[in-house]
Amino acid sequence: MKRFSPLALSLTLASAASVLTATSTWAQESASEALPAINVSADGVSNDSARKRTASIASFDDSPLLDTPTSVNVVNATQIKDQQARLLSDVIKNDASIGENYAPVGYYENIIMRGFALDPASAYRINGLSVAGEQNVALENKEQVEFLNGLAGLQGGVMSAGGMVNYVTKRPAEVRSVVLSTDSNGSRYVAADVGTLFGEQKQFGIRINAAHEDIHSYVNGSDGYRDFASLAASWAISAKTSLQINGEYQQKSQKSVAGYQLLGGTTLPATVSPSTMLTPQTWAQPVKINSTNLDARLDHEFNDDWRGYLQIGRSRTVIDDYIAFPYGSGGGSSPYFAANGDFDVYDFRSPDDTRRNDEGKAVLLGKFDTGSIRHDLTIGLDMSRRVVDKSDGISVLVGSDNIYNPNPVALNAATDAIPAAYRNLDSRQQAIFFTDKISLNDRWQLVGGGREIWLKEQTYDSTGALTRDTRRNMFLPQLALIFKPQTNMSLYGSYAETLTSGTAASLWDTNYGSTLPPSVAHQLETGIKYDLSKDLSLTAALFRLSKAYEYPQPNADGTLTYVQQGTQVNQGLELGAAGKLTRQLNIGVSVAFTQAHAHDTGTAAYDGKQAINVPLLRSAVNADYAVASLPGLNLQGSWLYSGRKSVIRDDSVEVPAYHIFNVGLRYATRIGGHPTTLRLNIDNLFDKRYWKDSGEYLGDSYLFPGAPRVARLSVQYDF
Repeated sequence: MKRFSPLALSLTLASAASVLTATSTWAQESASEALPAINVSADGVSNDSARKRTASIASFDDSPLLDTPTSVNVVNATQIKDQQARLLSDVIKNDASIGENYAPVGYYENIIMRGFALDPASAYRINGLSVAGEQNVALENKEQVEFLNGLAGLQGGVMSAGGMVNYVTKRPAEVRSVVLSTDSNGSRYVAADVGTLFGEQKQFGIRINAAHEDIHSYVNGSDGYRDFASLAASWAISAKTSLQINGEYQQKSQKSVAGYQLLGGTTLPATVSPSTMLTPQTWAQPVKINSTNLDARLDHEFNDDWRGYLQIGRSRTVIDDYIAFPYGSGGGSSPYFAANGDFDVYDFRSPDDTRRNDEGKAVLLGKFDTGSIRHDLTIGLDMSRRVVDKSDGISVLVGSDNIYNPNPVALNAATDAIPAAYRNLDSRQQAIFFTDKISLNDRWQLVGGGREIWLKEQTYDSTGALTRDTRRNMFLPQLALIFKPQTNMSLYGSYAETLTSGTAASLWDTNYGSTLPPSVAHQLETGIKYDLSKDLSLTAALFRLSKAYEYPQPNADGTLTYVQQGTQVNQGLELGAAGKLTRQLNIGVSVAFTQAHAHDTGTAAYDGKQAINVPLLRSAVNADYAVASLPGLNLQGSWLYSGRKSVIRDDSVEVPAYHIFNVGLRYATRIGGHPTTLRLNIDNLFDKRYWKDSGEYLGDSYLFPGAPRVARLSVQYDF
C-alpha cells in the first residue's frame, strides 16, 4: 500500500493549523475596520452559472467577454471541482474547439486548438505570464482556466497559431476546506485549501493549497504519485497600491504510457485494451517532472482614469525521462509497427531535461477623450527568455515484441553512458505593445493594436557550437470592429497576425536535428455574442486561419526531408451556449466545425486533405440539474462527440468517430454545522473503446486509446 507523502501531509496540516490559529485571533476585530469583503464560494453548494462575464486572456487586464472581439472560453473553479478534474485534458472537455495532441498517461500533455498544436514554449500561461509547457499545471489553486481560440500574437508575441491557455490563481480569502477522494482504480487523494485576511484593515492576505495524490492508473503498471503546494499572498499597501505574490511547486512521478503506431503504416491496431502497457520492462523508471512557477504583480492607481502594473515571473520544469519505448519495427528500418503487430523496443533515457521561462512586463492602462470619442488605451513593455538545458540522452534498440503478446518479452537494459547536459536553446524576446479601444458612440467600437517584437534565438550542439542564430523583428497587428445593436449583444470582425516558431525534423528526415524558421500566421474572424439573460449567453464565431505548412516531404529516392512549403488553411464555425437555461438547469454547449486543409505542398497526395488529428465536427454538451424535491442534490451529465480523424497526411487511414457519455451527482449538506459536499462521477459510462488522440510528436504519429469507464468519489468538508 502506498503511503501519503510527508511533504504533502505536513504542508496541509501546518497550513490548516496556522490559519485556524490566526483566524481565531483576528475574529475579534471590528467589522467596521475591514476592507470590503471578498466573495468566495468555498463550499460545494454553488448556484454559480456556467456563464462567464470576464477574462484576462484576450487583453492585459480583466475585460467583459461581451466586449472582447475574440473567441474566449472560461472554465471556473466550480466546474473543475464538480467534474473532479485533475489534468488539462479533463478541463478541455468543456470546449469542442480543443482536443488532445500527444497527451500520454504519465507524461506532460499538449493540446490542439482550432486544428493547430500549441507550442509548449509560449502558449501556456499563469496569470498572463508564460510558463514552461512541459508540465501538468496543477488545478488545486486555480480560480479559472481561460482559453483563447486562435491567434494571440498581441498577447504573447511568438505564439502557436492555435491559441493560448491561461491559468488564473485563487486569491487570498477567508476559506478553509479539505477534500478526500478515491476512484474505481484505487487512487487516493487529499487536498486542503486554507486562507485568511488579516491586519487592522484586512490589508494582508494569505492562501495555501496543498495536495497529495496516489495515482492508480487504468493502465497496468502506470501507477505513480503527485505532491503539490502553493502560496498566494496579497498586501493592500495603500488605497491605490497593492501587491500580489504567487508560488507553486509540484513533483509528479508516474510511469509513462507510450502510444501505438499504424501496423505496416496502413492499418489501425485491432482489439487492443486501454489497460495494456506495451513492453512493461522492469528496468523502466517513472517519468519524474518537478515544476516551480513563481510570479508577482504590483498594481498602482494613479487617478480615476489611469492605472498600471509591473509583473515578473519565473517557471522552471525538470524532467527525468526513463522509458522502455515501443517505436517502429524491423530493427530500425521502419517508422511504423509491423503489419503483424511487431515493434522495436528502445531503452530511452533523458534525465535532467530542464526548461525555464522568465518574463517581466510593465503595463499602463488609461481612459481619455478626444472630443466626443472615448479611448481605452493599453501600452506596455514585455521581456521574456526561454532556455532549454538537456543532454542528447540515449535511445538504444534493445529488442522487439508484439502488441498482441499476452506475456511481454523481458529484455536487457542498455549499458550506454548518458551524455552530459548542455544549453540547447536560448530564446529572447523584447516587445512593445499597445491597444486602443475607441468608442465612437454607444454602438460602435474600433479596436486597434499591435506588438513590435525583437526575437533573438540561438541553438547549440553538444560541443557548445552555435547551430542556428535567428534574429527577427516584426510588427504584429490586431484590428477589430465591434457593433452593439443593443446593450446585451455584440457583433465583431477582427484581423490578427502572429509569428509562429518552426518545428523540428524527426529522426527519419534527412535534415534531422534542424528546426524550421519562424513563419507568419494570419487570421480573420467574425462573431456574435448575445446575453440572452443575465445568466445565459450565446456565442458564434466564423474564422479563417492560415500558416506555413510544415511536413516531411517524400523524395524521389524514398527518403524524407522536413520542409516548410505550401499553406495550411483552417476555417470553421464555433457555437456555444453557457449558463442557466431554467432556474434548475445549468448548461454548457460547445460545437466546432473545422476544415483543415493544406495547399501547394509540393506533394499532390497531401493537398486538400484534412489535417491529422482534426475532426470535421466535435461537440460537448454538459448539464447540471438541481432536483427540486431533494434540496442539495444536483444531477450532472455530459455527452462528448468527435468525428473521425485522420492518422496520416493523405487521409487514407482514419480513426472512427465516437460518442462518450459521463454522469455524476453532487449532494450538498451539513455535517456538524459545516457545509459538506459529496461528488460522484462516472466517466465513459458505457465503457466505450475509442482512439482519443492521433496526433504527432517530433514528426511521428501515435495512437492513444481513450480511458475505460472510471468512477470517482470525493467528499469536501468546509470548516
